[in-house]
Amino acid sequence: MPQLILLAVVGVVAYVGYRAFIKEAARVSARMRRAEQEAATRAVGTLVKDPKTGEYRLAKD
Repeated sequence: MPQLILLAVVGVVAYVGYRAFIKEAARVSARMRRAEQEAATRAVGTLVKDPKTGEYRLAKD
């Protein structure tokens, strides 16, 4: 029985770690795509529209 509990705990930790890894990889991938696009267009930064005020601001990482 203790082996089953240990296996379940290891499985949960592995699943949570995997989800965190995928989330971080998606964030880094988006940052790299934005950096490549900025380099291709020789831009200094990427502007994003603020939905509340309608003003454009530099994107934050």
